[in-house]
Amino acid sequence: MLPARYGYIAIEGPIGVGKTTLARRLAQRCGAQLLLEQPQDNPFLERFYRDRKRYALPTQLFFLFQRVQQLAELRQPDLFHGPVIADFLLDKDALFARLTLADDELRLYEQILAQVAPQAQTPDLVLYLQAPPEVLIERVQRRGVPMENAIGTAYLRQLADSYLRFFHDYDGAPVLVINTEALNPADRDEDLDLLISRIERLRGCREYFNLAP
Repeated sequence: MLPARYGYIAIEGPIGVGKTTLARRLAQRCGAQLLLEQPQDNPFLERFYRDRKRYALPTQLFFLFQRVQQLAELRQPDLFHGPVIADFLLDKDALFARLTLADDELRLYEQILAQVAPQAQTPDLVLYLQAPPEVLIERVQRRGVPMENAIGTAYLRQLADSYLRFFHDYDGAPVLVINTEALNPADRDEDLDLLISRIERLRGCREYFNLAP
């Protein structure tokens, strides 16, 4: 079981790093409830991967409202009992917005975000998963999601760099930074055991978990 002080854990990182798989495995191992992104429900996402400039704003706004609604449900005790593990962090939405939106679109998005974000609950712990861009590329290709075929190497590199910058300044919750190049708790049981043990020993607001390749 995870420490009781971590009743709500958010898992974050760039596309292909293993957020959702880890969320599922960690929740199953620890008896937690899952709160997962629903990208398949976003009608703009496939078009965004083909034409990011044209479809960035509707894609971004759909995800924003979807995530705010999901997080608002955390406050309803009849829906959630006990610990919750999510595969997204609302705060990182602005990361994608700055990466994909034109200046006027970004201003509109930020105005909307300022209105809806206060409804969202803050996690007790964030697990930030890292991996080099070439590892992300290999994992995206391996999982074979058709709409992701249009994701380019340059975009994944840009996204990984944006995550690094975002979490360098993030102080909204305690963060455990996990290098998944050699340590892969999303796929290996022994690595999941190591991660759970590491979470149990957390004491600071920002710590790092890394195994040498």
